[in-house]
Amino acid sequence: MPKKVLVVDDEEDIRVSVGQILEVCGYEVIKAENGSECLQKLEQGLPDLVILDIMMPGMSGWDVAARIKENDKWSNLPIVFLTAKGDEMSVGMGGLACEQYIVKPFDVVKLKECVNRILQ
Repeated sequence: MPKKVLVVDDEEDIRVSVGQILEVCGYEVIKAENGSECLQKLEQGLPDLVILDIMMPGMSGWDVAARIKENDKWSNLPIVFLTAKGDEMSVGMGGLACEQYIVKPFDVVKLKECVNRILQ
């Protein structure tokens, strides 16, 4: 059974491109376009990894990550931030809150390596 990855981004192009990259690698991809939809999908069943944008309307990726880590059922769920927010403070804080922090535009090979490393 393939590992499941939840891709959360308000930009459809990112959801589609990351989804295609991961599906080619053999992963099952679930998509959400905002933080609320992400939390709803988590209630329906846990993926093996969440790839999460930070800058989204409504609930930010920071807020979503905090909600995940506060929930006993979800607290061990690995998170990868995939975001255009590349300032030093965000990268530093993100490193504390997730397994990997990747800045857009991203390197496809590095994204694949990151996901494979976390899910192996």
